[in-house]
Amino acid sequence: MINKVMATAADAVADIPDGASLAVGGFGLCGIPVALIDALHDGGATDLETVSNNCGVDDWGLGRLLADHRIRRTVSSYVGENKEFARQFLAGELEVILTPQGTLAEKLRAGGAGIPAFYTSAGVGTQVSEGGLPQKYDGDGSVLQASEPKEVRTFRDAEYVLEESLTPDYALVHAWKGDRHGNLVFSATAMNFNPLCAMAGRITIAEVEELVEPGELDPAAVHVPGIFVQRVVPVGPGEKRIEKRTVTLAPAEPSSSSAPSGKDS
Repeated sequence: MINKVMATAADAVADIPDGASLAVGGFGLCGIPVALIDALHDGGATDLETVSNNCGVDDWGLGRLLADHRIRRTVSSYVGENKEFARQFLAGELEVILTPQGTLAEKLRAGGAGIPAFYTSAGVGTQVSEGGLPQKYDGDGSVLQASEPKEVRTFRDAEYVLEESLTPDYALVHAWKGDRHGNLVFSATAMNFNPLCAMAGRITIAEVEELVEPGELDPAAVHVPGIFVQRVVPVGPGEKRIEKRTVTLAPAEPSSSSAPSGKDS
């Protein structure tokens, strides 16, 4: 079996050229391949097309590439936590293909499974299927480019829209454990889009928190088999940020004046 381990994240992404398309795992700030994104940023690649549930936040994940205008086009389902994203989109600096979240997941899964297109009910009767969804603005706020209508067919008395699958040039994913053959295990909610991206990319690069030897992973626990993965780079646990921290306040201690008076029996 091929040893797919790369020495550093920089080595792993060194051949990603300008103009490449990238499927990038993660959801919010969970399961983001931060080390690979940072290495790609440091390497200077630009004019990129990203396929990701969201485009990072203003100073983290894909948000770093976005801030330096390295991303030309993005296919995403949720982009509401990034002010720079909104500014670039409305200023005509960024092309955005908004896609229903489940549809985006299936586009990646189908691409990895060799399925070129599929029908779904998500988006029927909206601009997703009928066209006209803004994809790029010009400098004065007018729509420069809008989505085209998609094929709609009826199956069992219900309408479905045809969606094409995605097979980006590269996939960048973050896994909890991986071995030298590229078998990957994801932790908890980091499962999100990571397995789908790993399957869809023509060349998949996985950063792993823990590198183990072949045979150490329980075959029944492997989420993505090594056949889908071309490169593995150990990066350690790394920093894990919380997108929105919420806390529960401790209940206030009752004061003596508010205690019930009661009556003697």
